[in-house]
Amino acid sequence: MTGESRTSALLPTFARVDLSFERGEGPWLFTPSGERYLDFAAGIAVNSLGHSHPHLVKALQEQAAKLWHVSNLYTIPDGEKLARRLVEATFADTVFFTNSGAEALECAIKTARKYHAANGHPERYRLVTFEGAFHGRTMGALAATHSPKYQEGFTPMLDGFVRVPYNEIPAIHAAFAKHGSDIVAILVEPAQGEGGVRKPADDYLNHLRAICDANDALLMLDEVQTGNGRSGKWFAYQHNGILPDVLSTAKGLGNGYPIGATLVAGKAFDVLQPGNHGSTFGGSPLASAAALAVYEALDKEKLVQNAAKRGKQINQGLTKALKGVAGIREIRNLGLLIGVELDQPCAKLVAMARAKGLLLNVASGNVIRLAPPLVLSEEEATFIVDVVSTIVKEFMA
Repeated sequence: MTGESRTSALLPTFARVDLSFERGEGPWLFTPSGERYLDFAAGIAVNSLGHSHPHLVKALQEQAAKLWHVSNLYTIPDGEKLARRLVEATFADTVFFTNSGAEALECAIKTARKYHAANGHPERYRLVTFEGAFHGRTMGALAATHSPKYQEGFTPMLDGFVRVPYNEIPAIHAAFAKHGSDIVAILVEPAQGEGGVRKPADDYLNHLRAICDANDALLMLDEVQTGNGRSGKWFAYQHNGILPDVLSTAKGLGNGYPIGATLVAGKAFDVLQPGNHGSTFGGSPLASAAALAVYEALDKEKLVQNAAKRGKQINQGLTKALKGVAGIREIRNLGLLIGVELDQPCAKLVAMARAKGLLLNVASGNVIRLAPPLVLSEEEATFIVDVVSTIVKEFMA
């Protein structure tokens, strides 16, 4: 201690709002005094089923009464089931479970380097990454993230990342022309969440797939935020009809219970062998039970389809309500990941929305980011359109 009086024993890495919640129900959160808020932040795109979903609560209660943790020295039946569920829903052949999205990205980075080392080219180590990307806070994921504000004070960064502008194919060709013999993979977000819900051209991922094929490089997708139904499909790459080699995901996979996954297919599916990588807690009985319950609910309640419908409804509603308002650059969505880009910083809108009973956040400084639970109803989607359009008009006046 420095002798300075502190009100919290927590490391001050978050600028927390003086607001806490006692319970939640669906997309709503309730304070101890009974005030309710519609949660359009969803734990930063985590709570796909909302709060206290009955199926998830039951699954965790039942598993908690039986077994929590045994480590990956032993077979975990629900982990096997969950891996099979992910394989059947995607391009993947194998899955590695982690505790977070950043760890899933670390596994992806190691997979790319190990793939080429195992094939006789240990000199290949560079990954192409993108300006505006966010991949996590660990040192490897941070090195892949292009943002001086996140990297400041932690340099030098891990070597081996070639950064290029997002959504610009000529920049990719230039990177391969300069570093092609060293490049192991392209690591890209199908839509940049922290970067402001930035979507590339419709054929962008298809071009990246072709470039990787031509250069024996892996196409690796960061779907930590866009995966698990949020995009209106199980995973965002499925909108493009391409198949990646590696995909990392987390957030909505456990609906708040910490779990991430790295999905691998084809030529790289088995390059990581015993001793190459590991996780003490990854895919534990509790985590696997939670994620299985999430996927069962997403499937049974058709919430992936609902994400597509409600996202379209909100996008169209905001476009109509904000038509003609000066300072609106663009309104865009990928399922229930929605961004309203303004021509100025808009952090003040978070407090304005909170005063009206709505929780949201701002990405990239000037983009209102909405990432509500996938259980959102048509009426609740209408509410968000009304509140957001009202506060934006007030803010921009």
